[in-house]
Amino acid sequence: MRGRVSKAVLGRLCIALFGLALGATPGSAQDASAQTGRWVGAWAASQMVTDADNALPGGALDDATVRQIVRLTLGGSGVRVRISNVFGVTPLVITSASVARPVAVAGPAIDPATVQSLSFSGQPGVTIPAGAEFTSDPLAVDVSALDSLTVSLHYASTPSTQTSHPGARATSYVAKGDAVSAADFPSALSVEHWFNLASVDVLGSKDRSAIVIIGDSITDGYGVPANSNTRWPDAFAERLQSSPRTAHLSVLNQGIGGNRVLLDGLGPNALARFERDVLGQTGVGYFIILEGVNDLGRLTRNGPATAQQHADLVHSVTAAYAQMVERSRARGIMAIGATIMPFAGSDYYHPPAETEADRNAINAWIRTPGHFDGVIDFDAAMRNPLDPGRLRPEVDNDHLHPSVAGYRAMAAAVPLSLFEAARP
Repeated sequence: MRGRVSKAVLGRLCIALFGLALGATPGSAQDASAQTGRWVGAWAASQMVTDADNALPGGALDDATVRQIVRLTLGGSGVRVRISNVFGVTPLVITSASVARPVAVAGPAIDPATVQSLSFSGQPGVTIPAGAEFTSDPLAVDVSALDSLTVSLHYASTPSTQTSHPGARATSYVAKGDAVSAADFPSALSVEHWFNLASVDVLGSKDRSAIVIIGDSITDGYGVPANSNTRWPDAFAERLQSSPRTAHLSVLNQGIGGNRVLLDGLGPNALARFERDVLGQTGVGYFIILEGVNDLGRLTRNGPATAQQHADLVHSVTAAYAQMVERSRARGIMAIGATIMPFAGSDYYHPPAETEADRNAINAWIRTPGHFDGVIDFDAAMRNPLDPGRLRPEVDNDHLHPSVAGYRAMAAAVPLSLFEAARP
């Protein structure tokens, strides 16, 4: 009938108008998806149970908004956000959510002209069952690689068990009430953690892929200043974006401080979280593992280990690597092993000669052709040539973690040829 506009047309018009606020071209992200056909993860963080030292105060999320800032490692013409309740024991109720451009990397202020409301299956909020995750509807937004994005979530109540990423090295802000569209949070509680925010995907051309890095505190960025984006995966993403041969690739940092390959500690072990944190990410073409130093260090942290225990550890770590490689290859994902860097002199771990031998044995396995599809030899790049059990002084922070200069050196040591040869 003339003079009447269908609900479907109205919906598309609304999406287009919302999208223009962040510079989006007219048309929904679903329409763009039909043309380009590929969503790829542009940012991610590994989820875990929030421990007592990092949990928000009781009741802090009762009718409250959390504003979190992330840096995207790939641009696109659409975004969608994944919210996680994977470690929750009761449903998580998010009543509203939005994205916007932040005024600065550090600070809760946003440009109000860029605020766009997220929806979930067409609704402004979502109830996420315990143990589950939920991805928002696509939103037509033009974003650029290395841009920051603010995500605001309004909680109905405080989860009894909080799902989070404590090692954010980025400041998040909590304000009372539904403030997802507020220009600023003048009296916000600030914390250096991310809560319930698992990933941000972007929409773009079909040749793009994500590189997922699974690791421990070295990948998580121990020692970097808050809001500086100076972890080694950050510097690696910047290298990729500086070359047209690799600018189609994103970097997803799935590091957890204290994480181990074999046993739970701070967060679930790497083998247990591999399906969710690597294979479950969007558009993955490659994965890198840099993990094992905590398995090595904890074996002898409080006393010596037997020769059999040392041998069993080497076998178990490399067997776990092999499992990850097999699973990734089955999905068409290139598996890249990164050698474990030296840590002699650390106050946290005190590796005896047997532990150093274990490290060298694991690294030899990583370097053996056929075990991985590619190798990043961080050990060779970062060790002191005069004392191979230690880091080079100019890249060393505390003899276990690199300094910020060390993280830049790690990123520079990644052979970009691993990613230039073929596009998944």
